[in-house]
Amino acid sequence: MNYADLTLRNIGYIPPETQDRIRNTRVLIAGCGIGSNFAETVVRLGYEKLILIDHDTIAPHNLNRQNFTADDIGSHKVEALAKRLRAINPNVQVEVICDKVTTENALDVVAKADLVFDTIDFLSLSGLVALHDACHTLNKALVTAVAVGFGAAAFYFPEHKKCTIRDLFDLPRQGSVDGIAYAERYAAYVQKIAHRLDPVVVGHFFETVKLMSEGKPCPASQVAPGAACVAALAGTIAVRIAQGLSVLEAPEMIMIDLTRIVQHG
Repeated sequence: MNYADLTLRNIGYIPPETQDRIRNTRVLIAGCGIGSNFAETVVRLGYEKLILIDHDTIAPHNLNRQNFTADDIGSHKVEALAKRLRAINPNVQVEVICDKVTTENALDVVAKADLVFDTIDFLSLSGLVALHDACHTLNKALVTAVAVGFGAAAFYFPEHKKCTIRDLFDLPRQGSVDGIAYAERYAAYVQKIAHRLDPVVVGHFFETVKLMSEGKPCPASQVAPGAACVAALAGTIAVRIAQGLSVLEAPEMIMIDLTRIVQHG
C-alpha cells in the first residue's frame, strides 16, 4: 500500500511535515486490551512503527469493547492485534512482546520508543510504576488513558515531566511499591475528582473497589463508546505532540464525557 494513499484524507488536518514525523515515530503500547483501540487509531493516522507489550489472552468478555473478533478468542492479544494492524497497513512494522511490563524489563522496552501509551491494568501497580519510572529516567513522553463509562480520561506526561505517576497517586518518590494497595490510592484520587465524573461511574467504581477489598473477583465494567473515546482522545494527543502543539500536562486531567450531551433550543 502506498503511504500517500493511506493518509490522503488526513490532508488539511495533519500538515505534511507532521505526517512525516508521525510515520517515523516509534510508539510503545503497554496494555493491548483498550490499547488495541488506540493502536488501530494511530495506524489509520499513519503511524508505522509500533511496539506492543501484553501477556494476556483474549476472552469473550473483551469483545464488547476491544478491537478483536470471536475468531481471536484464546489468542494472545499482542499477536491478534499485530495481525489486525498489518491487515490495515501491510507496511506497518510491529514488534510483539508477549510479556508483562516489569521492573526488570521496563527500561529496555521503553528505550525502543519515542512515545509511550499506557493502559496497563490498574491492578498491576508494580508494572505501571515501572513503566512510568522508565519513561521518567529516559525522558520519554507518555500518555496514560482509561475508559470512564461513556467517556475517557487521560494524563500527558511530557519528556521533561514535572509530575509523575508517583506524585499523582501519592506513592513513594522512589523504590518498590510492593505491598501498597493501589486500589485505595486510586480511590482517593477518584474521590478528589468525583465532581467531574458521571455519578454512575463513581458509584460503580467504589462498588468495584469494595469488592476488591473483600478479595472478590470483580472486573470493572466498560462499554464500547468509552473505549472509542480512549482511542480518539489519546490519538488526538499523539498528533498534537507530533505537531508540536500544546497539550494539557499532568497533574491536570484531560477528559471526554459523552453523558453531558444535552439538547439545546
